[in-house]
Amino acid sequence: MSRTDWLNGTTEKLIPTSLGLINVRVGGRTDGPAMVFWPSLMMDGTMWRFQYEHFAPTHRVVLVDSPGHGRSDALRRIIDLKECADALVEVLDALGIDRCVLVGNSWGGMLAGVFPAYHPERTAAAVGINCTASLPTAFESVWATGLAGYLAVQARMPRLALRAARAAFAGPTAEAGNPEFLKYLDVVLDNDPKSVAWALRSILIGRRDEHRLLSTIPAGIPVLIVAGEEDSQFPVHAVRRMADAIEGSTFRVLPRTGHLAARENPDEVNAAIDAFVAARSVAA
Repeated sequence: MSRTDWLNGTTEKLIPTSLGLINVRVGGRTDGPAMVFWPSLMMDGTMWRFQYEHFAPTHRVVLVDSPGHGRSDALRRIIDLKECADALVEVLDALGIDRCVLVGNSWGGMLAGVFPAYHPERTAAAVGINCTASLPTAFESVWATGLAGYLAVQARMPRLALRAARAAFAGPTAEAGNPEFLKYLDVVLDNDPKSVAWALRSILIGRRDEHRLLSTIPAGIPVLIVAGEEDSQFPVHAVRRMADAIEGSTFRVLPRTGHLAARENPDEVNAAIDAFVAARSVAA
């Protein structure tokens, strides 16, 4: 099977939002509860292949290309998580979805944290994977500023971006024994470098401390926060602090797992989501 053959069962739509046209792929059980997936920066909706294959028999699955990525409109300004949350509501409205289980990795995980605070009435549950609610570290700011500046003057995504993504996304276990995952990272090269530069400035360099906002999430909304033991971007203690800010949240650490946990270690991620949803009788 090619990298995208599994998408043949989905319908692709461009949805107008306040952040431009956002591309989504919709599939799965049409009458099932809605599960929406928002990817990491530099990734698109295809990073959720193994979640789609697992949840499509029981859920209506929506795979989002985040702003400036994949087939969504290019990004040419600074945005924030509140704008992403509001744009996601526009996507849900266009698809006729009242409430969803929102699952996100990194950028998507940060969004899964704040979305139930901004829009609790649209959230059945939220799952944030390898995400943070903290300000960027000094090293992160310097690294992301340098990369954003370089990408901003490129016409096509350079190989340097792939090397940066591999260093950030692949932990020792993936490097040693997961060639399919390492090959998948080539998707980085499909992006618009200027859009990625704006996303880096917005989501990494410009992010705010969100712990106080997370403390306002209604206690009745189930939230699962997952950390990868080998994630060099957002270490376990930072992810745990995010979980601690959310009343009643569940926290899991996945051993031998790096930053893109849902793609690198899908069996354990899917099992964690299954157990979380079943234990709380979540229905969208």
